[in-house]
Amino acid sequence: MGAEVRPPAEEVGLVVGARVDGRKRDKVRRREAPMTFEPTTTSPPEVRFWPVDDLPGLQPDPLFDEVLREEPVTRIKLPHGSGDAWLVTRYEDVRFVTSDPRFSREQVVGCPVTTMTPTPVASQTAGLQYIDAPRHTRLRRVVARAFTARSMQRLRPMAERTAHALLDGMEQSGSPADLMEHLHTPFPIAVVCYFLGADEDDWHAWADNSRVMLSKTDDKDAVQAARADTRSRVVALLRRRRTDPGDDLAGVLAQAAASGEITDDEALSLAMAVYVSGGHAVANNSGSMMYALLTHPDHLDRLRRDPEVVPAAVEELYRYVPHRNGVGIPRIATEDVPVGGHVIPKGDVVYNAYVAANRDPEVFPDPDLLDFDRQGPGHLAFGHGPHYCLASLMARMEAEVMITVLLERFPRLRLAVPKDEVEFQREGLIRGPSTLPVAW
Repeated sequence: MGAEVRPPAEEVGLVVGARVDGRKRDKVRRREAPMTFEPTTTSPPEVRFWPVDDLPGLQPDPLFDEVLREEPVTRIKLPHGSGDAWLVTRYEDVRFVTSDPRFSREQVVGCPVTTMTPTPVASQTAGLQYIDAPRHTRLRRVVARAFTARSMQRLRPMAERTAHALLDGMEQSGSPADLMEHLHTPFPIAVVCYFLGADEDDWHAWADNSRVMLSKTDDKDAVQAARADTRSRVVALLRRRRTDPGDDLAGVLAQAAASGEITDDEALSLAMAVYVSGGHAVANNSGSMMYALLTHPDHLDRLRRDPEVVPAAVEELYRYVPHRNGVGIPRIATEDVPVGGHVIPKGDVVYNAYVAANRDPEVFPDPDLLDFDRQGPGHLAFGHGPHYCLASLMARMEAEVMITVLLERFPRLRLAVPKDEVEFQREGLIRGPSTLPVAW
């Protein structure tokens, strides 16, 4: 088992499969690309340099506001790599590009692209984020066996126990306390480790690796050490499940590898993708969600009074919160494809901006408004198309548990500092508070 994996960078979850959450959504007409070219009405856009600067709090990137208004299909150059790329921002266009097989992730491998980081976050050569059908479909079928409604029901009591235990520690430490330290950082790591197959209390030793692996740091040694340690732990779980089968993810992957359905390297890559996504991404995202609630006291009061609103609130928070800096994994056009009034030529690099699409005013009226009663189409925080995030089921469950248990335990919870003094992470691919001081 020696494969390396590109940690999921496409919004907030594991990006290995098609949408399976079963939620009913209103249909939205998307811009279908015609099979023959129609005349375009605009010339190719000028290339914009996009430094992808750190932004305060939950402020949306101003580039997204600008291009949604003026040039929703544009071209960009990022701080590193070579060349330029197309950037697609409208909801309908993002759905189209991410579901059309003429845009390939597999062809990104070995292709020089403009990028946000000085070096790849991890090797592209074996990363499951960089494959297309039919191999992607085959692997998705395997990992989907672990991400079922039944498995989430099995996981939820452990998640609730963990949340209560962590908040016991916060209560003992006294008010004020850092919610990132006591809940949002350790909780998702504990849950994903248990989901993988680790013992319930064995998550402490895993805690720092995903943060390092998803950082923009130039410290290659630190990244390599974090990746190597994570790989060794995952390999140990997979080996144990070869002889001691279980219903956890390691058990599903180990048995599929033993039967020859997938390779050992593929099993390792899948498990590592789940670990990275399920730890670092959920920690930051859930911290941002709670910051949003704490800075919207009327919304927080509503959830205190009516916990049944929590699932709808979680969906709106996923739409509202800017989960990441910049953009995630690019695609390559395998032929000339018309998109949004332009023709993206064969061989060009294309990035999709899910964060921008979630604030497309044509689809989400008053997009900057946090509205738990919002109706209409679903958000794109977990992606779209064949690479839709299978781990969305787990991420939703975790967010619901954290919010519900936290408000149950601390009904007077509030920020302990002015909202502008809450520190957010810097130079990270996924956005979130570095500290979240609260009082009760």
